Amino acid sequence: MAERLKARGLLGEMAAEFAGTMILILFGVGVVAQVAAAGIGDHDSIAWAWGLGVTLGVYVAARTSGAHLNPAVTIALAAFKGFSWRKVAPYVLAQTVGAFVAALLVRFNYAEVLTKADPGLTIKTQGVFSTLPGNGTLPVGTWGAFGDQIIGTAILLFLILAITDMRNNAPLANLAPFIIGLLVVAIGMAWGTNAGYAINPARDFGPRLASFLTGYETAWQDQYGQLYFWVPIVAPVIGGLIGAALYQLLVGRFLPVDDDTEPGRVPEKTSYETV
Repeated sequence: MAERLKARGLLGEMAAEFAGTMILILFGVGVVAQVAAAGIGDHDSIAWAWGLGVTLGVYVAARTSGAHLNPAVTIALAAFKGFSWRKVAPYVLAQTVGAFVAALLVRFNYAEVLTKADPGLTIKTQGVFSTLPGNGTLPVGTWGAFGDQIIGTAILLFLILAITDMRNNAPLANLAPFIIGLLVVAIGMAWGTNAGYAINPARDFGPRLASFLTGYETAWQDQYGQLYFWVPIVAPVIGGLIGAALYQLLVGRFLPVDDDTEPGRVPEKTSYETV
């Protein structure tokens, strides 16, 4: 019975991660499709929609799973905040499938305008679904984008831990998702040039796979014809670990110890403690 209840709990957490990530991608990929294919909106609308997508996705999943919505977050919490390594692979799977399904919905909804704007489904609109170095137009190479993703995700994890650490001056639980959303808006506005601020392996790989399966033959490559899909997978994981380690080194270890308010705890899920 205990094993069955444990499995049911994990299934519920996976469902929440799926749903929360799907909401995030519906708004994030949706706004890029609107801007790129229809010319409605601009960089700022993209940054705000991604941030709001994060906020809304977190409100969906926070109580049940902690609303990681990002493999880089899940792995960093497992490495530094006691999140169960046993749950890492199921969480990552749920996040990626949620992003994949959301991207398929966006692809279906905007099929006509995408085809009108880019009949060959080329690099011109590939960036709707997945990131590219220099956003497909600026002279940024693979390693420049790789470094950018490490830095951007390190910033993300450092500040997520700072915002959600109840030993710190954390916002009330119901406000934390909003603050995290503003953090993503800020990253988009300040760190979006070199690699489109994926900062989330599921956010990039799920939609990239969806675009490939629906006609984007060059989905795994960048504008230079180089294999690029691995960059927004590997670099955010590295960056997330660095950001979490720096938070522990510079801030976390100096805060008062209180096991009941340690961020990354999952059992009760009574507040937005686990991001």
